[in-house]
Amino acid sequence: QVQLVESGGGSVQAGGSLRLSCKASEITYGRKCVAWFRQAPGKEREWVASIDGFGGVTTIDSVKDRFTSSRDNAENTGYLQMNSMKPEDTAMYYCAARDFYACGSGQADYNSWGQGTQVTVSS
Repeated sequence: QVQLVESGGGSVQAGGSLRLSCKASEITYGRKCVAWFRQAPGKEREWVASIDGFGGVTTIDSVKDRFTSSRDNAENTGYLQMNSMKPEDTAMYYCAARDFYACGSGQADYNSWGQGTQVTVSS
């Protein structure tokens, strides 16, 4: 497993932006799929976006025109840029990694998780 540390969460007004970071502990990070999940209060954790080991990006339809995932393999860091944020984006956001180039969209597909970072969007 790789150690993941998220940062960048916080409070923002609707329409604002945040960029989450996910720092990995090992240099093989560049060969792993990295994903972002979120869990709102009272709801199940849902997959938001993923970027595979080749740089291919997949994003859930509900945010794909507002959220962008990327990675900097030299820095062992993944990013989730969130723009035009809405109150319904309020959740705990988690990054996750798996030991394959290809990604999955289920929680069970990932064996490394960060501690989560809270994002709150006010109206």
